Amino acid sequence: MIDDMIRLIEAATGASERWHELGWPATFGPRGVEVSSLAEAEALQRNAVYREEAVNYWRQARLIGADTARSGRQAIEALKAGRLDTACDALYLCQYLEKPFEGHRAMTWEPVFEAFRTSLLSRIS
Repeated sequence: MIDDMIRLIEAATGASERWHELGWPATFGPRGVEVSSLAEAEALQRNAVYREEAVNYWRQARLIGADTARSGRQAIEALKAGRLDTACDALYLCQYLEKPFEGHRAMTWEPVFEAFRTSLLSRIS
């Protein structure tokens, strides 16, 4: 059970580290122009009104993705050491940090946190 959870966390960690590359549909500016990654945002014409908004959004996705990946690795180490409470805290932080991107299909960490809560925490209750 713990090995399965570790694999799930590893997959989420890899995904969140690449949020800014893989992206998801996100719209910017008054006309709702879709810009789905940091590379797309940076490729926009410098005079595009929504360019800075899109670049800042995807840079934030990169930063939060790195933060959640770091916390995900902490959860893995805690699981390996048998510290379920520490793993729970790390995964809670991941899904909390992800919340600004919920409406944009990041949805990487919330399912992991819920799987952890239902499968592993039920064993210690």
